[in-house]
Amino acid sequence: MITGSGVAERPLLLLVATGMRSYREYLLGPISTEFRVHLFHTVEPTWEREYLSGWTVLPDTYDGPALAAAATELHQVEPFDGVLCWDEGRIHAASHIAEALKLPNGDPAVIWRLRDKGQTRQALAAAGVPQPLSIPVSTEEEALAAAERIGYPVIVKPRGYGASIGVIKVASREELARGFSFTRTTTLPDPVVFNSAEPYLVEECVTGEEISVDSVVHHGVVTALFVGRKQVGYPPYAEEVGHFVEAADPLLADPEFARLLTETHAALGFTDGWTHSEFMLTADGPRLIEVNGRLGGDLIPYLGRLATGIDPGLAAARVACGQAPELTATLARTTGVRFFYVAEEDTVIGSVDFDRQRLPAAIDRAVAVAAPGAVVSPPPRGTVWGRIAYATAAADDRAACGAALDAAEAALVVLPG
Repeated sequence: MITGSGVAERPLLLLVATGMRSYREYLLGPISTEFRVHLFHTVEPTWEREYLSGWTVLPDTYDGPALAAAATELHQVEPFDGVLCWDEGRIHAASHIAEALKLPNGDPAVIWRLRDKGQTRQALAAAGVPQPLSIPVSTEEEALAAAERIGYPVIVKPRGYGASIGVIKVASREELARGFSFTRTTTLPDPVVFNSAEPYLVEECVTGEEISVDSVVHHGVVTALFVGRKQVGYPPYAEEVGHFVEAADPLLADPEFARLLTETHAALGFTDGWTHSEFMLTADGPRLIEVNGRLGGDLIPYLGRLATGIDPGLAAARVACGQAPELTATLARTTGVRFFYVAEEDTVIGSVDFDRQRLPAAIDRAVAVAAPGAVVSPPPRGTVWGRIAYATAAADDRAACGAALDAAEAALVVLPG
């Protein structure tokens, strides 16, 4: 363990894991200006060091009780004020720490209810929250029977994955047979095991515009901050290829939608922290797809900050420490992100970059993700890990934002290895 000389009066925040610098530094940097940050990780920190007051290298950051024991030992020397985690695979483990230290968001049963989408469905059904019909299954035969009951087309997905990994839409018995094999064989490095008896879900296919909502929750009060308008590609799979965030999104001022969010969080028992919820806006109203107990991925909170000026990292850190977040918007823009992929399976990357002279002023960031020598594929094999670069943009409206992202895509230069 390494401990730095942070400013003593600043709250001490325990952070569990970080993620790729290009996707998560925008959170950690601002947090370190108001909090001392101690990191639990499985490797020595690299880019994170300038933002940390200390760190502990552990053999495993998925083992909640072990993390709680390590945190309790440190807590006895210098108490932590809060625990924060934005990695889906580790949020349940982090909740064990908060429970042991009696800090906000310290109920592992609640976080597991969010991670296990089967439990999510049960809790929301009991509360009458509008959502697709969902049937847990374990075999292809059970999936076929569930699809017959629901009616085609249906969605087949793993019970607990995120980022639409393993999700597929099927329109017939024949397609379901192929699709179930895809879902069943899709794996994650996340070692967490969900209901092994019924590890898959067959769900009603609801149609409309798919959105995400990043909300901060403080003492049971749910405040929606950023609405992401999702862009999906590579059908019949559900790869998220981009998002748009508008500071003045009409859903943020819709009292009925606010009521739905409050009812959803109450049904799940989530009272303090940050959530990333996904809805389908159908002709009959919003239908809840899932709720994740963490900050959104895909740079959606970053787009929110770029659009509104509200800092998501600081807001999440404050509620993790039991403080009221600062949620005053200082900007009013439309922002977007687009992710880029190779066209062919097993492409060896020589280099990835953008012709910077061709990027319009509205482009905020243009970042290469794939390193030279990497072997990548488009979805469905590639999914999130198949992305080779991304660009973000900020403009007055969605059309201008989209045009800037089109220009960034035209300026992307990929050389084979």
